[in-house]
Amino acid sequence: MVDSVMYKLSLKEKVAQLFIYTIAPVDTKRNQLLLREAVDTYKVGGLLFSGGKMQNQAELTNRAQRMAKVPLMITFDGEWGLAMRLRGTPVFPKNMVLGCIQDDRLIYEYGREMARQCKLLGVQVNFAPVADVNINPHNPVINNRSFGEDPVRVSEKVIAYASGLEGGGVLSVSKHFPGHGDTDVDSHKALPVLPFTRERLDSVELSPFKAAIRAGVSGIMVGHLQVPVIEPVGGLPSSLSRNIVYDLLTDELAFKGLIFTDALAMRGVSNNKSVCLQALRAGNDMVLAPRNIKEEIASVLEGIEKGELTVEEIEAKCRKVLTYKYILGLRRKPMVQLSGLGLRVNTPQTRDLIRRLNLAAITVVNNKQHILPLHAGEKQEIALLEVGEPEGTNVLAAQLSRYVSVVRYRLRPNLSEEQAVLLRDSLSAYKRVIVAVSEQRLAPYQPFFAKFVPKNPAVYLFFTPGKMMLQIQRAVKAASAVVLAHSYGDDVQRQVADVLFAKAVADGRLSASLGGLFRSGDGVTITPKTPLHFIPEEYGLSSTVLQQIDSIALEGIWQGAYPGCQVVVMKDGHVMVNLNLGRHTDAKSARVQGTDMYDLASLSKTTGTLLALMKLYDKGRFNLTDRIADYLPFLQRTNKKDITIQDILYHQSGLPSSISFYLETIDKDSYKGHLFMNRRDATHPVQLGATTWANPNFAFKKGYFSSVGKDDYTLQVCDSLWLNRSFRKEIEKKIAEAPLGVKKYVYSDVGFVLLGMLVEQLAGMPMDAYLQRELYEPMGLERTGYLPLRRFPLTEVVPSSIDHFLRKTTLCGFVHDEASAFLGGVAGNAGLFSTALEVAQVYQMLLNGGELNGQRYLSVETCQLFTREMSKISRRGLGFDKPDPDNPSKSPCGSKASAAVYGHTGFTGTCAWVDPDTGLVYVFLSNRIYPNVFNRELSKLEIRERIQNVIYEALKK
Repeated sequence: MVDSVMYKLSLKEKVAQLFIYTIAPVDTKRNQLLLREAVDTYKVGGLLFSGGKMQNQAELTNRAQRMAKVPLMITFDGEWGLAMRLRGTPVFPKNMVLGCIQDDRLIYEYGREMARQCKLLGVQVNFAPVADVNINPHNPVINNRSFGEDPVRVSEKVIAYASGLEGGGVLSVSKHFPGHGDTDVDSHKALPVLPFTRERLDSVELSPFKAAIRAGVSGIMVGHLQVPVIEPVGGLPSSLSRNIVYDLLTDELAFKGLIFTDALAMRGVSNNKSVCLQALRAGNDMVLAPRNIKEEIASVLEGIEKGELTVEEIEAKCRKVLTYKYILGLRRKPMVQLSGLGLRVNTPQTRDLIRRLNLAAITVVNNKQHILPLHAGEKQEIALLEVGEPEGTNVLAAQLSRYVSVVRYRLRPNLSEEQAVLLRDSLSAYKRVIVAVSEQRLAPYQPFFAKFVPKNPAVYLFFTPGKMMLQIQRAVKAASAVVLAHSYGDDVQRQVADVLFAKAVADGRLSASLGGLFRSGDGVTITPKTPLHFIPEEYGLSSTVLQQIDSIALEGIWQGAYPGCQVVVMKDGHVMVNLNLGRHTDAKSARVQGTDMYDLASLSKTTGTLLALMKLYDKGRFNLTDRIADYLPFLQRTNKKDITIQDILYHQSGLPSSISFYLETIDKDSYKGHLFMNRRDATHPVQLGATTWANPNFAFKKGYFSSVGKDDYTLQVCDSLWLNRSFRKEIEKKIAEAPLGVKKYVYSDVGFVLLGMLVEQLAGMPMDAYLQRELYEPMGLERTGYLPLRRFPLTEVVPSSIDHFLRKTTLCGFVHDEASAFLGGVAGNAGLFSTALEVAQVYQMLLNGGELNGQRYLSVETCQLFTREMSKISRRGLGFDKPDPDNPSKSPCGSKASAAVYGHTGFTGTCAWVDPDTGLVYVFLSNRIYPNVFNRELSKLEIRERIQNVIYEALKK
């Protein structure tokens, strides 16, 4: 079809197909004559309408298509939608605002919507998106038309928008090649210069264009720019430079799509003679908006006669243009349906997309001391200082009032000093101050803000373009939090209010720097899961002293005590410290996140098993003086038949400290000599302790293990090791046969293994399922539980150690403790995984007497019994560990901990402590046994104890 059209065109008409004529969408006789002249007389290839009314453009488009010999390519300059040129059309946010959005699927959706609107209007080409990287804050012409100043993020947005346009059947044209972002001259008025090295151009200006070309975009517009490093001819604009258009864009960057010039009537290029001829010679395919179309077509024809441009080159360009017309649906002349056009363009779905784009761009630029989220339901009032038109932020005030009591103040312009002092004094009486700015011209307010640095936290909300905050830099710099909302539509105001209280999501990132205040990429994510943080001084703690916790925890990392850790400190139910430091394993591994789960080791005893027992005790299922053999029949005919549950909880039952159950699975004939030695030799290369070395070259007895889970092999010990479920009987047998000592304090894992079995007997289900149903799930603890790999990916679990001896693998998501592992990972002594923040929630519930967030999980009486009772012969409580003031060297707590403290520690480097006297909860989680279990640096450095002491020191300030 393209060839058949080409065959009918004269050389002059082929040249004309390369011209795009600009005309106003005005239905006047003079404009109709101009349109007829361009389309009927000169037979141009395309039209570009300037600003006006949508209906007029649609009518003129139909008229032009009817008179055209070859269907016209209708182009549009709609960088932020039809509203850039046409009144009464949907207004989308500017690109600089869209650049703050993290979800590029929204940008793609925007591109698709733009394609839909363009096609309704009979438009096949949109001169968008702007691919310029705007790193010059003084740029007079690009500025907020750019997606930002980060080349990578600009590239991502350009590709998303262009893909949306082209996915909707409209040609996208990325502009202004080779990059107009770092200029301070408007190419409409003069010729900007890019005085950069080629390396700089490659890394910044050209980067988004390269990315767009790789992504397969179909159109690029060449700007009017002087680039000396590529085009040495003095003053020759890039749009006329063959070095830039053909050599760089077409040849080096391998762009095969349509190349358009920027408007050739612009002063940056219009002074050049035969400008269209030069542009086509440079390698452009279509020339845009020359001043005198008659003279320019004649000039091109004259150039062909003189040999400056060949007929073959013109025909190749014409064929390319006609091919794209065919692809874009111009096989026949399309007509715009005029009736109901406005309704079809302005749809509810379009308005919803604009709303979603505006909301997604909201950016919490900074959040010092985690002042956000604010605390809903606070008894004290907060002040709302409104800067702008009266009632301009009414919607914000109304939405804030849903969460807290709000007292509104309006800052009037040009206050007298006396009035300003009075207002500042009034605001100082509030615990929190919110400053809502909807006024762009802040000069009349500068004297007030120059002296407004309140002692209590102030949160600034800007319902304006970001650069407006530069007018009151000092006040913004002192703010506790700054939210950039970009505009003050009702939906935006409501969303910002919700974000302040973590009832909605804000995940925007600044697309461009704001002077010296904030950098590109700055931003903090707030979601409904963002934890509340509190200012320590408001709860009797010193922030300065608490900062010492960071250095102590980091010291542990630097000294090799552990690869990473989590630390949480709560006071009166509020998080004062929440640290996530270091990495999972080594310097190349993932950084520790607050959502990463650690193997709690023996901290499982009180965070899991004991909780289940307390719940069952509440339900009257047992008494502390009951004999455990009454519930576990395999103990009834043994020397353990009289052991009480209370004795086990106190660790004074006479049971051994531990039993190496796994030894029953090892074939003693598979190795020579001893399995363990007190020194290292060639046969015993694996160190398990300070004086214990092991021989890893053994085999398991047949029948115990399978490499896959099947039939009776249901207990997964590690990745490729499944234990026969019958081994539980072996464990029961070993416990039953174990020697029983006198009733004195001996810390016993064996006792808690029995308590885990007791829980399952009384609950009638596995302990993990019982805890999940009765406590963890109702409490909202999503990351607390046994066997974490059943619910979470490996990447979200911190490896605990490398087992070179027994399992011969890195243990990640599988419990380190061998007894628990050989019970399938769910046992009374170990096996629980969690995060520091969720562990803290468990102990806060205990501190609250069984209640959390208004819901009751245990009775007050049960909590008091289990947390207060103590053994008469040791420091131990009912399952809980306690300080040992009589023997500080053996105390598990810091020396400053009060006698009322209760909690527990874990072998992997964990602890949780509660102080009911001061309302403190302290949790420390680490993987101190990675990679080796014999690492004792955590204890030597007394990291956990020193951190606990710092907490008490902070209380004194």
